Amino acid sequence: QVHLVESGGGLVQAGRSLRLSCVASGNIFSINTMGWYRQAPGKQRELVAVITVGGTTHYADSLKGRFTISRDNTRDTNTVYLQMTSLKPEDTAVYYCNAVRRTSSSAYMGDYWGQGTQVTVSS
Repeated sequence: QVHLVESGGGLVQAGRSLRLSCVASGNIFSINTMGWYRQAPGKQRELVAVITVGGTTHYADSLKGRFTISRDNTRDTNTVYLQMTSLKPEDTAVYYCNAVRRTSSSAYMGDYWGQGTQVTVSS
């Protein structure tokens, strides 16, 4: 099992920045990809950004240039960050951390989700 705990959400004015953090613990040795997704009221959950264990990143096209994902792996935890800049009211959503476990041969082992952290951007 993998346990994910997010932090860093809050209320911020448009144009400001915010950094989210997500700490993964448990069976972290097999975590391959970590990432962030978001869900706004009345909308489906959507990809924000993901990062592989090797550091390869992928972003939603609409967020490139404003959001940056990074990752810090230690012996006991994996932490993924999301630096958000030039925030807009449309970035308001619950942001969820995700971790995907895979075997050494890339076979899928499971998806794990955090509880979510609310980001509200006021105009």
